[in-house]
Amino acid sequence: MEEQRAPGQWWRHGPPWGSAPGETEPPRAHWPWRSTVLLTAFVLIGTHFAAHSQPHRLPLDGYARVLLLVAPVLLLWRHRHPVAVAYGTAAATLGYLAAGYPYGPVFLTVAVGCFSAVVAGHRRAAWGAVGLLWVGHALVALWLYRWLPPSGDKGASVYQEIGIGAWVLAVIALAELVRVRREQWARERADRAQAARRRADEERLRIARELHDVLAHSISVINVQAGMGLALLDSEPEQARAALATIKAASKEALGEVRQVLDTLRAPGAAPRAPAPGLGRLPELVEQAAAAGLTVETEGESPQLPPGADLAAFRIVQEALTNVVRHSGSRHARVRFAHDGDALRLRIDDDGPATGAHAGGSGKGLAGMRERAAALGGTIEAGPRPDGGFRVLAVLPSHPREDQ
Repeated sequence: MEEQRAPGQWWRHGPPWGSAPGETEPPRAHWPWRSTVLLTAFVLIGTHFAAHSQPHRLPLDGYARVLLLVAPVLLLWRHRHPVAVAYGTAAATLGYLAAGYPYGPVFLTVAVGCFSAVVAGHRRAAWGAVGLLWVGHALVALWLYRWLPPSGDKGASVYQEIGIGAWVLAVIALAELVRVRREQWARERADRAQAARRRADEERLRIARELHDVLAHSISVINVQAGMGLALLDSEPEQARAALATIKAASKEALGEVRQVLDTLRAPGAAPRAPAPGLGRLPELVEQAAAAGLTVETEGESPQLPPGADLAAFRIVQEALTNVVRHSGSRHARVRFAHDGDALRLRIDDDGPATGAHAGGSGKGLAGMRERAAALGGTIEAGPRPDGGFRVLAVLPSHPREDQ
């Protein structure tokens, strides 16, 4: 559904004729029929009335009207060929004035042509066109008037030419101001589009981390229990039944968390139906690990953390225990909580050794943990221990960051 905007609201970010927010391509050049017709009528009618107060100039005839039409008609191409139009209107206007016809709003065509050239980015062409008109008019008014019609015409004063030059500079200055403002609007549109793409990328990355952490842990538990159930199906059916019950519980929990993530996708900005997991669910995580044959010991007291840090700490422990189940020959892991000032030091150890077998994972677990910690201003260190086994050490801020 197209976004509704109040009148004038576009002007906060750009003119109504500019690109819509998020667009990076410039609008396609169009034919400015209406404005050109209105300007042509204004020039013809205005010059007709102005001629009555200039009896010393030549009266308007067919040639004069043709020259008066040439410059406005050229403005039809001002969006497509701004350089040619700027010089063309200047040349037509200079020819009209050099022929001795009355002054009037004919200068307006040059102003519009040069204005369009500056706004389109052709500053040198605009300056060249107005320079051509001003120098040519100065030559006619100060020197060549002796040999040009009308006969007996008097030359203009230097002060008049300075006034015309000031008028020209004012037009160019206004065009430059509009050009700078349009470039600013274009940068603002590009910045907004880039920010929107960045937010979308960050959201996709967050969802990918959530899905990876949920599925990797649950599927690892299911994989271990399925193998155990198959091995004990004939010899110890009761233990096989317990393994199937664990598979059912793990898959139900995974489906619930995946559904929560997908609900966020379907309704962006909506509040989740269930609270995000945190360290308060650590006992459940320990039970799931025990069902997969892994004994987990916890040391220290899990602290009260901000929601983002609480979720990150839970996912880090979950991913670390999942890696022990999938990649380590050890059936024993230790989770230790310690405080270091305003930071939580979270350490997960196993005694190894690594099995060396490929467990079918994506290899994104450690990268996801580092991204979670970095987003909160924390750090992650993971690697083999000197005495064997593997260690994950996370340092997370225990207080929310001011910029969050």
